[in-house]
Amino acid sequence: MKKSFLFIAMLLGFSSLFAQKYTADWASLNKRGIPAWFNESKFGIFIHWGVYAVPSYAVVGPGGYSEWYWWQLNGATDGTHQQVAAFHDKNYGRDFPYEKFEQQFTASLFDPAQWADVFKRSGAKYVVLTSKHHEGYCLWDSKQANESWGHPWNAVSGTPKRDLLGDLTTEVRKAGLKMGYYYSLYEWFNPVWKKDKQQYIKDVMTPEFKDLVTRYKPSVIFSDGEWDLSDTAWHSTELLSWLYNESPVKDEVVVDDRWGKDTRGKNNGATYFTSEYGSGMQPGVVWEENQGIGSSYGYNRMENVNDYKKSSDLVLLLVDIVARGGNLLLDIGPTSDGRIPVIMQQRLIDIGAWLETNGEAIFDTKPWKETRQWSAGKRPEVKEANFMANYNVSKMVLPSKDYAHIEMFFTQKPGVLYCIATAFQQQLRIKDYTPAKKAVVSILGCSKTIGYQQQGRDLVINLAGLKPGDIPGNMFVVKIKE
Repeated sequence: MKKSFLFIAMLLGFSSLFAQKYTADWASLNKRGIPAWFNESKFGIFIHWGVYAVPSYAVVGPGGYSEWYWWQLNGATDGTHQQVAAFHDKNYGRDFPYEKFEQQFTASLFDPAQWADVFKRSGAKYVVLTSKHHEGYCLWDSKQANESWGHPWNAVSGTPKRDLLGDLTTEVRKAGLKMGYYYSLYEWFNPVWKKDKQQYIKDVMTPEFKDLVTRYKPSVIFSDGEWDLSDTAWHSTELLSWLYNESPVKDEVVVDDRWGKDTRGKNNGATYFTSEYGSGMQPGVVWEENQGIGSSYGYNRMENVNDYKKSSDLVLLLVDIVARGGNLLLDIGPTSDGRIPVIMQQRLIDIGAWLETNGEAIFDTKPWKETRQWSAGKRPEVKEANFMANYNVSKMVLPSKDYAHIEMFFTQKPGVLYCIATAFQQQLRIKDYTPAKKAVVSILGCSKTIGYQQQGRDLVINLAGLKPGDIPGNMFVVKIKE
């Protein structure tokens, strides 16, 4: 009998050993690859929601992130400290501690089904919620948060008395979308972090992360707050080895590249590359651009209508990123009582209306040999590095007497080329392209027959016979099926 038990134990041991497909090193983890669903999805919704939604204040402009309020109040040493401190002292009093804002983070009007409906109507395929930002406040019942802070510091134990993360996750999945979570590795003022970083990693961050993954089974993990330590200090490869070998989402989950101050832009096999407000992209790898509708990620009461991108600009942003082979993760910042500002809802619904007609040219596509062309006239000389370093929608279309301002962006599927035109012209010229002889040209959302002819190496599409109203919107898609 003892020998039988020993034999079974040995079998279990061997099976466990062989089950460890990925070892805790980047060389092994990079062999995993990134599940195909992610880059096929193209469009996701980012949500920054936490205690910072109460003061909801930041200086408007690049880097004006309201979710950094606490750091700017108590940790920053630059000009942002003076401005935020002046706002805080005037409106709340110099002796009002940030943690007291939690009492006003009520989420009393939070309707997760309504949120999910807006996300569904936007055309997005996945959602990423801040489970915990750098302030350390968790939107689910994290016991590590309460224990390490020494007081309730999560939404279930705290003022909302509700599993905000769990409730939204349920409704998002009911809507047919994938659900993911942003998770900050570090916490600015966590007492354990301030005292002993390795103890924090061992006793707070690691078990909390595993609890989040095991309990809610995310499809995406957007790690952040990694820059104080190396990946070795964070024990990142050990954590990802667990994630890819043992966790309940080991086959589906997609993870970003923020796992240590030395990891961004690397390991595009275990992780995808992140670009923030056009900080950059890497051709030939899986990447994602993330930014807000305004300048801030969290809700910023100081932003007005002029600080929000127009719906047409957001569609153009999505088109440009997808043509470059990336995903767009577009952020919204809800209010402290749980409302998505109406102007943000409208922007999302407008994107969805465009995608309802033209989504075929976005989802599950690949980049063409050229990202974009100008349909006529002299092509502007735009250096890629400068373009990406100053990623601004207004710089993408250059209306000038010297240049044609009709841009065409391209995506493709097997046997199909999509030409996304930013405005109407009677003729569209696609340079250096010869389709099959029996190719069929059409416009998505338009029933009219479209003519074309080959002129040398260029394909010229004739739209002169179309009348106002024949084309569904200013930005439209020409489909060339070979």
